[in-house]
Amino acid sequence: MGPNRRQCLFLANQTYTNQVENKKDEKLRRTFRSTLLLNGREKDAIDLYCEKYKIRNKSKFMREAIMTEILKKFDEDYPTLFEFEKPNLFYTK
Repeated sequence: MGPNRRQCLFLANQTYTNQVENKKDEKLRRTFRSTLLLNGREKDAIDLYCEKYKIRNKSKFMREAIMTEILKKFDEDYPTLFEFEKPNLFYTK
């Protein structure tokens, strides 16, 4: 006896879901290489930090640290309603 309608719909949905996930995976695949040079003290500091906080994937750690700084800077530089950084009652033009 073959699969019933519910099983066929489930299998079709699984196939579609897998296709969508594969497309997402392809978009997230890292294909661009960037090289970072460190001096001895910088390398030692990163090694010590990774050892202390049990970071096994240094590449992921550095990528996340760099992207966090970039996104934070973008957020700080985002245009605001006011021309000055922090609005206050005493600001006059």
